[in-house]
Amino acid sequence: MAKSSKLGAKTFDTVIDVPENAKQVSIGILNACLIDAIDLYNATRQAHWNVKGPHFHSIHELLDGFYNALNTSTDDLAERIVQLGGTAHGTTQEIAANTRLEPYPTDVYGGLDNIKLLAARYGAVGKALRKGIDDTDEAGDKDSSDLLTEKSREIDKMTWMIEAFLKADN
Repeated sequence: MAKSSKLGAKTFDTVIDVPENAKQVSIGILNACLIDAIDLYNATRQAHWNVKGPHFHSIHELLDGFYNALNTSTDDLAERIVQLGGTAHGTTQEIAANTRLEPYPTDVYGGLDNIKLLAARYGAVGKALRKGIDDTDEAGDKDSSDLLTEKSREIDKMTWMIEAFLKADN
């Protein structure tokens, strides 16, 4: 879970009939996943903008698609938080204070060096999403669980594509 307890605190009334406890659990989990996804989006853009080397074009194009998909994904997560009566936390300050990802270095340029760094982060986000699937389902919010399942599949596909750069030719 994210470091800050305020990620799931205040809710607004809604006629969406998810039990209040499930809303609180889901809002906290969704905010933690939102923060990680925004951080991953920023790391992906950092690599995209600065990648150099023999794999430049293919990595640059790949990451362009990834950060556009992550932009949509973060919007979906934020909107679900608000649907449940919560507040989506996506400010720079919230991300810096609550991300579960390691800071992305700004002095890495090599294509495969960036790919290795991103692979670990995409894997971590996928793992957190899968935990969120189980936790929101257990709390009684199947719709949030379903959303996280969709996001998990998307991240797993991106992770697979990133890892393909790191596999030896056979």
